[in-house]
Amino acid sequence: MHKQALIQYLLLLGDSALVQGQRLCEWCGKAPALEEELALMNVGLDLVGQARNWLDYAAELQGDGHDADALAFRRDERAYRNLLLVEQPNGDYAVTMLKQFFYDAWHHAMLDGLSASGDERIAGIAAKALKEVTYHLRRSGEWVQRLGGGTEESRRRMLEAIPVLWRFTVELTVASDSEVQLAQAGIAADPTQVAQRWHAAVEAIFASVELPLPKAASHFYLDGRKGLHTEHLGLLLAEMQFLPRAYPDATW
Repeated sequence: MHKQALIQYLLLLGDSALVQGQRLCEWCGKAPALEEELALMNVGLDLVGQARNWLDYAAELQGDGHDADALAFRRDERAYRNLLLVEQPNGDYAVTMLKQFFYDAWHHAMLDGLSASGDERIAGIAAKALKEVTYHLRRSGEWVQRLGGGTEESRRRMLEAIPVLWRFTVELTVASDSEVQLAQAGIAADPTQVAQRWHAAVEAIFASVELPLPKAASHFYLDGRKGLHTEHLGLLLAEMQFLPRAYPDATW
């Protein structure tokens, strides 16, 4: 009964992790310091690994012969279900780290809820990923504090990053009807608890360095859960999918 809803939920988790991982890997060779480049690549690779686990499960449920690689590299943007937030360009380092923090706060709350899922496969994937994302959240939160409470220039950049990203946070606090049903069935994380924990994490970090907390974001015409994305996802996928599409029969 919940099969199609579960597939879409797994795509939300897998696509979001994959796209965010791809964005982080775009910093390779461009990060402000070698240590940061290594850290970003490690977080990005963590997310790609998590994406594979979610997409493997989604592919098995679909049962049409496609695997995780096919889901990652052979779908067009309208078939992607990732959060709008993660597809946004990296911008400067303040934008990158604030975006990572917003995503990590949601991701951590989501995985914590999913680790108690009645679906053993989901619970196992979530419990393993939660260990990695606990570090991700601590790191990105510290960077928001460091930049927001640092120099005049770093604070200015963080203040400018907030309105760039804030409108996309609406998807982090509002769930679809099918997600609510999955939660009621004991499969998905409780969306109300996820939203409350996301708000609490963001409020705490912002308050610690006196960053202004905007009013809750409102829905607008785009919706990543429905495949309605910003123009940035198509460009990202064009680069990410080029080789698999150009050489579909290639093997390692």
